[in-house]
Amino acid sequence: MNPDDFFEVLAAELDRYADVPTDVLEEIVTRDGACMWLYANDSEPEWTGDDLTDRELAARICAGCPVRRECLELEFRTAGPVTLGVWGALCEEDRRAVYPIWLARRSNSPEQDGGPSS
Repeated sequence: MNPDDFFEVLAAELDRYADVPTDVLEEIVTRDGACMWLYANDSEPEWTGDDLTDRELAARICAGCPVRRECLELEFRTAGPVTLGVWGALCEEDRRAVYPIWLARRSNSPEQDGGPSS
């Protein structure tokens, strides 16, 4: 699959979260996110070292995360394409490629952020 197709498929996968309120996504990501679990249980990895860059380490943590898509949806809603680091298992460059596709898919929605945030 070429990158453009991957980004289209990924944006389409996020459609399932369009009607999920933002506060519900926040709760899910905070409760079930692999990075949050590691932090809450004092299992946070060493973020600097010789073996892996911080981005590589974060990507490894995200790879096994059960809420990658929810995390990406939340990140797009709250920060858009301009944040740093790894969110939803995607680096900045990939998020910037997916974001306009995600945004275009939401353009027909009454609320661009995917629903009420209450």
